Amino acid sequence: MNQNKNLHIYLFVLTFIALLPNCANAQYTREFDLIKNKYPDSKIVRLLEDVKISVALKDNELEVKQSFIEEDLYLDQSATYGSKRTLRFSAFFELQSVEATSYEYRDGKYKTHKVEEFLEKDELDDSFHDDTKSLNFIYPNLSTGSKTKLEYTEIVKNPRFLSPIYFGDFFPIKQKKVTLVADKDITFRFQEFNTEDYHIAFSKEEKRNTIIYTWEILDVDKHKHEDNVPSYQRVLPHIIPIITSYKSNDQTVNLLHDVSGLYQWYYSMVKDINLSEPDPNLVTLTKTLIKDKTTDLEKARAIYYWTQQNIKYIAFEYALGGFIPREANDVFKKKYGDCKDNSSILYEMLKIAGLEGHLTWIGTRSITYSYNEVPTPIVDNHMILSLKLDGKIYFLDATGRYLPIEMPSSFIQGKEALISNGETNYEIVEVPVMDPKSNSFKETNTLALEETNLTGRTTTEISGYYKIDFFNQLEDENTPTKIKDYYTTKLTKGNNKFLVDDVSEKNKYDYDKNLIVDYTFNINDYAKKLGDEIYVNLNLNRDASHYKFENNRENDIEVRYKSYYDYQTTLTVPEGYTVDYIPENYAVSNPFLEATISYENIDNSIVYKHTLEMKFLTLNAQEQKEVNSVIKTIEKNYKETLVFKKQ
Repeated sequence: MNQNKNLHIYLFVLTFIALLPNCANAQYTREFDLIKNKYPDSKIVRLLEDVKISVALKDNELEVKQSFIEEDLYLDQSATYGSKRTLRFSAFFELQSVEATSYEYRDGKYKTHKVEEFLEKDELDDSFHDDTKSLNFIYPNLSTGSKTKLEYTEIVKNPRFLSPIYFGDFFPIKQKKVTLVADKDITFRFQEFNTEDYHIAFSKEEKRNTIIYTWEILDVDKHKHEDNVPSYQRVLPHIIPIITSYKSNDQTVNLLHDVSGLYQWYYSMVKDINLSEPDPNLVTLTKTLIKDKTTDLEKARAIYYWTQQNIKYIAFEYALGGFIPREANDVFKKKYGDCKDNSSILYEMLKIAGLEGHLTWIGTRSITYSYNEVPTPIVDNHMILSLKLDGKIYFLDATGRYLPIEMPSSFIQGKEALISNGETNYEIVEVPVMDPKSNSFKETNTLALEETNLTGRTTTEISGYYKIDFFNQLEDENTPTKIKDYYTTKLTKGNNKFLVDDVSEKNKYDYDKNLIVDYTFNINDYAKKLGDEIYVNLNLNRDASHYKFENNRENDIEVRYKSYYDYQTTLTVPEGYTVDYIPENYAVSNPFLEATISYENIDNSIVYKHTLEMKFLTLNAQEQKEVNSVIKTIEKNYKETLVFKKQ
């Protein structure tokens, strides 16, 4: 009887629940439900992004104004983490007005919360023309279903600094519209990137004395955010508006028609530096540095290394100070400066030595544009000095440390350099990419087995960018204990029982010689002993595994430099044992990497050799799959072991 009663109550409750609206959906709007169903993996959706750009000629000067409206919808409880917002501005982008509002959805309606507090902060950026400030604020009461609206206006103080217009982001965009209204006597070029697979509606309309350009796109899926992407400029669809020329007083003024327009503006800001006599102490120092040097290259080398060692790099930029190098005499007295200042003092010291340097503008690898594609200031963010000797160009970046004169900074490899050669003359030259073997990690190991413990003596030789990384890290390791711990971590081989016993260094902090580290080590219980057999894996270093990529990766990937690994290991056959099994030799080669593993029985010792050459800086998604496939075969060979059998 009670069982039947309980069953009836249970069925009644189920029927009642079924008749109720879906609780999960009823607490939000229909708009929320539709968007949540369409973008179930997203935390936020941009409902509207409306950009209006005005470019007008007033008093023979171009005036540029930009206004933005951004409306967002938050799809889960992570909304609270998105409540902090920051707007950046500088001497070139003057923030004029800001309004921010959050809309909390509660009890079937939105409740408005206007942001009242804004905090302005100075920001220090590492770019070479940035005096960024930030305006920080918090949207109140954000939760699932909330909305935000941000409206702000900025004045672009220099028409050369029109920003890229992006039509995609790392969240979905329901609608984006960009309207550019310009006087009809202002001529534009619109450079497109990654727009081929997107339907961006474009229109151009002439109205009275203006031309109205409009772009609009709907329902853009989010882009996947991944680490070590060369630059999202390569991925996100965007358009860069470039003002090529305008008419003033019936005359055409070329602004950024081509690279010559950009160069003329750059040159106007450097032509008047270092016109005064150099500081006598700077002259004395320079002559002392080159006193015993017999060739121009050796003179340049001495000056370049002194600058790296003694002029501290500090990035501080304000307005056009981000483009104008400071006087060499001032840099010499202060002993610090940014990339332009370091180039300025280097230029002056070379001049004292009778050598001619050339100020050079360049973009780091985070910027993907070429000078001809985008002849505007966003194409570069760094300054170096070029030196031409005996038909070769040396790219001197005095902001670095431990850079030999033959090597450019790793972050400008393969980039275009805009080299100054007077008021109207310039050239665009591509910086070379360093060969893998110039960045090498080589080890020679002599090993012995004591029961199952492995002991060894190793000589490690490190060159190129690899060596520079070690030097920069070693600056903080200033005690014998710290140095030993550092090398135990950096030189680990075999397994996590690896310990360095004694270590000595040669050529430490030398710019031109390879770093050599001699050390002894032990790895307890490394070998496996089963019955009358001993198993030893001589693949102590498995660097190829560090280059494996996620199988579902979508974007390009970038490494800092090409590299080369070379290992030679000699293991004495344990006394009383013979060699029972030696793994087969292995070799593989494709455009992206080469690897070899070999074994040889020589004079009662096994000589193992392994080389690995990583020949790429960037890989697209398909190339990553090819590399992964090869690495899997290398890893299979990494598992091979020697077998010694008791006599």
